[in-house]
Amino acid sequence: MAKQATVSSFSYAELGFQLLLHLVVFLFYSFDKRDPQIHWHQVAFFAQYASAAALVNYYLLPRYFYTKRYADFFVGIALIIGLVMWTEERVLEPFFFTGPIANNFPGFFFTLAQICPVIVILSGFKFAWDATQKQREVENLRALVKESELQFLKSQINPHFLFNNLNNLYAYAVEHSPKTPELILKLSKVLWYMLYECRGASVPLEKELEQLENFAELSELQIEDRGRVRFSRRGSTEGYRIAPLILIVFIENAFKHSAASQVADIEIEVAVTVSPAGRLDFNCSNSYRVQSNTEHLSQGIGLANVKKRLALLYPQAHTLHIEQGEETYRVSLSLELPQSPPS
Repeated sequence: MAKQATVSSFSYAELGFQLLLHLVVFLFYSFDKRDPQIHWHQVAFFAQYASAAALVNYYLLPRYFYTKRYADFFVGIALIIGLVMWTEERVLEPFFFTGPIANNFPGFFFTLAQICPVIVILSGFKFAWDATQKQREVENLRALVKESELQFLKSQINPHFLFNNLNNLYAYAVEHSPKTPELILKLSKVLWYMLYECRGASVPLEKELEQLENFAELSELQIEDRGRVRFSRRGSTEGYRIAPLILIVFIENAFKHSAASQVADIEIEVAVTVSPAGRLDFNCSNSYRVQSNTEHLSQGIGLANVKKRLALLYPQAHTLHIEQGEETYRVSLSLELPQSPPS
């Protein structure tokens, strides 16, 4: 079983950081412009402080502070500081200093003021290190959850699309329609794009718009002579990318609304505009009868799916408006598009 990573786990990066930190703090602690040399008593005193900080960092913090046992944590701090003070005054000072010098050391508060800053600095940097690592873990977890949700949402699109078009294909086959081969060919092109070219997080905008046109032509076979479809594009798509299979849902929804509402003269208009600043404006409108039985359309996964994907992929970079009138259903989407990295 793999060991679960925690904020108390140690790494070579942390080891290097701690060594550098201890060296810097020791140099500041031992520096004296009147006596620039490093003495053995300074090394011994600092080693004691560093040992106390290590106990705080790798025992008290993970065992008590991070588990919210704050009373136990502060009792441990008090015990460690008390032990350090006793060792310094009863062991180290008599060992390194004798005679008049030993009798001239300041009292309790001076010793406390000398010990605490070193321990606080060493422990504070350890706490900051742990907080940084924990934040990184949280960000990685959020990214993993986001990616998993996107993959799940994306996996729903292909079966959804395939199910609808296989029904259409079946209807044409039953009627022995001469349009059946054309339908199969266009369906294979769109499925090839969905299955093999949409595996990444984004695709070139030009490819996505080409497939929108193919999809519109494929869906137009459903309405035959019952109406017309207009598809227009403006602006340069060069260098821009978009999350795949976002726009196609709205076109599919437009055909479903028009067909289900039994409109005599179906009109579907799709307009895509790309501004020089990289904003994509997508507008799709279709004829519609509100009094017809189309309530079931809102229960499909298409629109709910694409709204979730937009919220995940473009949280602050999109606006979506859906207007359902008496005779027209309109969708307006604006996206701020990222550019492709230079080759």
